[in-house]
Amino acid sequence: MEYRNLGNSELNVSVFSLGCLNFGLFCDQETTTKIINTAIDLGVNCIDTAALYGGPKGHCETIVGKAIEGQREKVILATKFGADPATRGSGIKDGGTRDYIVKSVEESLTRLDTDYIDLYQMHFPDHETPIDETLRALDDLVSSGKVRYIGSSNFASWQISEAAWTAITNELNHFISLQTRYSILNRDMEKEIVPACEKHNISILPFFPLESGLLTGKVKRNEDPPPGTRLAIWKGAFQSDSKFDLMDKLIEFGKSINRNILELSLCWAANQNQIGSVLVGVTKPEQLIQNVEAISWKMTPEEMESINNILKENK
Repeated sequence: MEYRNLGNSELNVSVFSLGCLNFGLFCDQETTTKIINTAIDLGVNCIDTAALYGGPKGHCETIVGKAIEGQREKVILATKFGADPATRGSGIKDGGTRDYIVKSVEESLTRLDTDYIDLYQMHFPDHETPIDETLRALDDLVSSGKVRYIGSSNFASWQISEAAWTAITNELNHFISLQTRYSILNRDMEKEIVPACEKHNISILPFFPLESGLLTGKVKRNEDPPPGTRLAIWKGAFQSDSKFDLMDKLIEFGKSINRNILELSLCWAANQNQIGSVLVGVTKPEQLIQNVEAISWKMTPEEMESINNILKENK
């Protein structure tokens, strides 16, 4: 397993991070514990959850807390604040205020059954609360020892720069990471978000690198996704003819080097600029093993160039 530091921090995370979106929704406590134990055995040390995940607010954090009981020191624990199941897909009013943050971190610490959080992330921007207030509250959490480092999620490029400038000018702890949607099929963030992260030494943690299962190779054009999968439940989300057209070309190239679409997708994502770790969710230990093996493949510069040429042709 390869490990990378996030930003200029001391958080040395595995290039594969276990995303916990499925826990509490598709995975019960027993399955979640098996998956997390398998991850630790494979060298995956970063577990990423959120107050939003798992159905009822905080349910996923509670499940994760029980799963890591007795082995807290083996994992880098990341969670998020500033979102609620009732407003899925966006932040909540006052989610970046001091009062909300102070209350939220205590709730997360209790649910996770831990004294500290390694990476505490703002799940969505709060468009009404000044970022100065948010950063000062988070800075105090770092000073108190309840949080080691802070990160952001779903920020636009101007919000990344605003937060970085505010932290620098006021000598506050700054965001070391950004979670954003990014995959070989979805590369919009390369235009502005990647340059902003490069400018401010912020590591990117891409989510949906497999387009919620579309890039596993199990989903075929004009066929229904396998029953029970997220793609089946979300009915058409992530799928389009243009994506399948590009996948066909990638699959054909993969055959020439004896690699499947899963391997191409994860390895390509891991080797993009500013990527700290790739967030991948699973519902079975077997899927986790397969994904870790896929991302561990070492792509040559020539293979990367061939893939990038295919992507350029399909802009």
